[in-house]
Amino acid sequence: MKKTLLLLALLFCVIAFSQDTLKEVKINTSQKGLKKSLKGTTNTTLVTSKELLKAACCNLAESFETNPSIDVNFADALTGTKQIKMLGLTSPYILITEENVPSVRGASQAFGLSFTPGTWIDNIQITKGAGSVINGYESISGQINTELIKPANDIPFFVNFYGSTDSRYELNTHFNKKNSDKWATSLFVHGNARVQKNDMNDDMFLDNPIGQQFNIANRWQYTNVETGLVSFINARFLRDEKQSGEVDFDPDRDRLTTNKWGSEINTERFDLTSKIGYVFKDMPYQSIGFQNAFSNHNQQSYFGLNQYDIKQQSFYSNLIFNSIINNTMHKFSTGLNFSYDSYAEFVNLSDVSRIDNSVGAFFEYTFDNSSNFSYILGGRVDNHNRLGVFFTPRLHAKYNPWDKAVLRFSAGRGKRAANIYAENQQLFASSRVFSVLDTDGKVYGLNPEIAWNYGLSFTQNFILFGKKSDVTIDFYRTDFQNQAVVDVMNSPQQVLFYNLEGKSFANSLQFDFNMELEQHLNVRTAYKFFDVATDYLLGTFQRPLQAKHRFFTNLEYETHISNEGQQWRFDATVNWTGKQQLPTTASNPVEERFSEFSPSFTTLNMQITLQQSSTLEFYCGVENLGNYRQINAILGETNPFGNFFDTSIIYAPVFGQMFYGGLRYKIK
Repeated sequence: MKKTLLLLALLFCVIAFSQDTLKEVKINTSQKGLKKSLKGTTNTTLVTSKELLKAACCNLAESFETNPSIDVNFADALTGTKQIKMLGLTSPYILITEENVPSVRGASQAFGLSFTPGTWIDNIQITKGAGSVINGYESISGQINTELIKPANDIPFFVNFYGSTDSRYELNTHFNKKNSDKWATSLFVHGNARVQKNDMNDDMFLDNPIGQQFNIANRWQYTNVETGLVSFINARFLRDEKQSGEVDFDPDRDRLTTNKWGSEINTERFDLTSKIGYVFKDMPYQSIGFQNAFSNHNQQSYFGLNQYDIKQQSFYSNLIFNSIINNTMHKFSTGLNFSYDSYAEFVNLSDVSRIDNSVGAFFEYTFDNSSNFSYILGGRVDNHNRLGVFFTPRLHAKYNPWDKAVLRFSAGRGKRAANIYAENQQLFASSRVFSVLDTDGKVYGLNPEIAWNYGLSFTQNFILFGKKSDVTIDFYRTDFQNQAVVDVMNSPQQVLFYNLEGKSFANSLQFDFNMELEQHLNVRTAYKFFDVATDYLLGTFQRPLQAKHRFFTNLEYETHISNEGQQWRFDATVNWTGKQQLPTTASNPVEERFSEFSPSFTTLNMQITLQQSSTLEFYCGVENLGNYRQINAILGETNPFGNFFDTSIIYAPVFGQMFYGGLRYKIK
């Protein structure tokens, strides 16, 4: 099956290449996959739809492989889930929104990034540092906002087929109809399945889960240019099923028994959102918007003998008014937020359910002299039934000291309630005993997390050897006033949760250099240094599974587009990851121990895309071409119900080489 799939993928490219490509060509301006403006006040990178086509971007979690601002890691050895980090901190510290409505949070924190198919995405905005107060108070290390394809701009039909040697198959179809000059609607249908069990490292456990996902969304857009009214209504349903564990595990026979170790994670989710925006006809700088979102997320799961079920019902509402003070140099946004979250959560049948709700008001002032200086000063006051009444300040400033250069500064405070079980589900797939040491707080007995983030960024565009180039240096620091510490350094048989006693911080330094080597040949490089440490019960340690040093290179080349619309695109991405502090295993038997630090390693991903015409393209590629795999990915695999079993200490790929191929077809 794997060889057949690989041959088919390569055949797509060979057949296409065999056609006459040496024809008259026409020169087209190449659009960048990543865009960073010298004028924007915030340190924001725009990831365009072109960038999303450079890799096997099956879902949102896999959309950052070619982006140096986000680090992508595997969360564990079983579920195949990819975890993202920004500024050295994991995704719970990132505010993740969909069209500026909070999306991946609470119950969906572990797997929610895999619930948005890549083909649905129009662009992604990545903002480093504390985000805008308009979107809430939870952002600490940054914000990721995803914009979906708008019905008014969509094409009538799109289909994408995908298959890979790890037995994953995927189908995406988009249907769009312009009902009138004001109404348009899109129907997105996504399905994927992994149908074959894979055990490449012969440890008798699946390297990736088998399972399937069905995902459907219906979007409606109303646009009335004459009145200035725009509205969106979206409805989505998802069902996601995963099975992992021992190769011989049969859920009908072995579920919640000691016959064979296995796990199932079944999720159903429904979302309904609406957005209404009105631009005042005689005052185009003044507008009002009203956002509402309801979601019902239901996850039923078990990991060996550990059971974890969580159901979250959420409602979010945001009213925003935008206008100016005297002139367009002085702008402001103000409004009200309301959020409600009902958690029905059970950990091994222990009821830890709760209800959270909050109401808040915000005001954000923007000064922009339209020449070389601007700043955004914002603040919000929230009243939360568990976190109390608190104030959240944020500041972003931008200065252009000379031509093609920009200096940015940001500072802000974030506060959040840590969902310690939902955010650390990978630890259920181990023999660790969960213990909460503090009991005086209002969320699982813990106090809310509070952190300050400060950042400085400098970008310079220039011409080097006659070629367009740019360099960026970022430095950000996050200081925690309080943190829900997840302690896996105390004992390999325990995971402890407690309030921070001492210091916890994250320093992030990043150096980017990009250059157009030749026309249509571009190189993107980045070096990242992370100093992330926390005071644990046994002392100060670097944050486990966080490399201090990382190096990234992306090389892209594309040919001219011929008169027939034919074009070749080539992409290669190299990631070097330095050594990482590993959770302690020193008290385990010698054969069930890891070293204190992991080895460094390198991975290489490549893709070739043939745009056969303006409507048809083929692609094939490989992930982890060097076939680097973590040795002994699972501790205690021979006795998974014993005291030393742990699947969560994953610092490198488990599967090895993965080849893939597919096609995209559209009707314009």
